[in-house]
Amino acid sequence: MKRIFDFICALIGLVLASPILIPVMFLVWIQDWHSPFYIAPRVGKKEKLFRMIKLRSMIVNADKSGVDSTSSNDKRITGVGKFIRKYKLDELTQLWNVLLGDMSLVGPRPNVKRETDLYTLEEKKLLTVKPGITDFSSIVFSDEGDILKDQIDPDIAYNQLIRPGKSMLGIFYIENRSFLLDIKLIFLTIVAIVSKEKALVNLVVILRNCKANSLILQIASRKKKLSPLPPPGANNIVTNREGRVE
Repeated sequence: MKRIFDFICALIGLVLASPILIPVMFLVWIQDWHSPFYIAPRVGKKEKLFRMIKLRSMIVNADKSGVDSTSSNDKRITGVGKFIRKYKLDELTQLWNVLLGDMSLVGPRPNVKRETDLYTLEEKKLLTVKPGITDFSSIVFSDEGDILKDQIDPDIAYNQLIRPGKSMLGIFYIENRSFLLDIKLIFLTIVAIVSKEKALVNLVVILRNCKANSLILQIASRKKKLSPLPPPGANNIVTNREGRVE
């Protein structure tokens, strides 16, 4: 049922989004005369690599800088790219990956191999299901760029402030996933575009009903400033640029 639902919704979504995506693709293309798409290698289910299709929001060859985490004031982001990121248009093109079967509408967000190679044994659970366009963490950390803004090293900041909560929420989704939960998360993802505050309130209710622990509820509420935490399955906070737990 999940695969059929994913396929139908992705097809409808691409058709409905085309009046927005096509003009934006053209704007991306004319700014530097390069492809409006960024084909991003990502790790999927069972650690299988796939090519994720994103609407390009950065300069050409931005990935060659060696920095995986992106802050909102990253100089690699183009003028059109800021608009794309603000309204999450780069996520819409991933509906094509859903059609192909590489991704699902709902599931843990896919990461680059450099990051998955650093996963703890507990975090490896994230690779037992298809990655998705949205999940709990996509709503909670939709402001990832702002969280990393002005950080001396975005990659270290990501591993200390975002990775722990993102992984916890991803694992929690896997342990509690259901068709009804997917519907709720898709709906809240849409709500978050208009009001993240309302989306978070309802998301915390869902987590509480699913018996989430107090730490997950605290992270998901985003009422307190994020503080460094060790990733799930580790005892120590990441302290080096490679994201390794020492």
